[in-house]
Amino acid sequence: MNFTKIFLCLLSRYSTFTALKAKAIMTKLNELKKLLKRGKVYRRSELTKWSKSVDRHLEMLLEDGTLQKLSQGLYYYPKESAFGAIPPEEEALVRGFLKDDRFLLTSLNLYNSLGVGTTQLYNTRTVYNHKRNGEFQLGGQKFSFHVKHHFPKKLTLEFLLVDLVNNLQKLAEDQEEVLKNVSSKVQTMDTKKLEDSVLEYGNAKAKKILLPLMNRKEQLKHAS
Repeated sequence: MNFTKIFLCLLSRYSTFTALKAKAIMTKLNELKKLLKRGKVYRRSELTKWSKSVDRHLEMLLEDGTLQKLSQGLYYYPKESAFGAIPPEEEALVRGFLKDDRFLLTSLNLYNSLGVGTTQLYNTRTVYNHKRNGEFQLGGQKFSFHVKHHFPKKLTLEFLLVDLVNNLQKLAEDQEEVLKNVSSKVQTMDTKKLEDSVLEYGNAKAKKILLPLMNRKEQLKHAS
């Protein structure tokens, strides 16, 4: 009988301890939720400053739908609309992945706006940055990361043309036909801005192709 009483007493204490521990975990979890901002991408390392049980809390936040896992160690607290959760912005995805604001987000699709005969659509976004190389899936989207020492803070018409020639071999269109159209495009662009972009961002092939085209343009200009 004494053993039964002792067992029941220990069981009661254990149940009380377990309930208090669960309550403490939920309290910390709710405190963590209050610190999260909708629409923001978080790395696991960022959450450790707010949680001493970050893996347990992450598991719970994923289970209750508060967070969405984008890739290993990368999470998103979605904004809500009348139609449901809003996907993360591409820049927020890349910024969270790189832990860096120094990048340029672009796409081979943007070459289509130059009017040089490219029409193909690609499902991979290009990220020029200072840290990572490789293909990565972030939030269900494909990103191709390329380390480059120099790239502009914002996309410009001149950079796009230089970038197209840099990546000519990646295009599905006939390269010779595209280059003919590039030659015509050069005649309509600001020579100084284009030259600056070629010299700063162009690879050896782009410089070999574009610089003579600009020189010819200037020669014809002075001849007339």
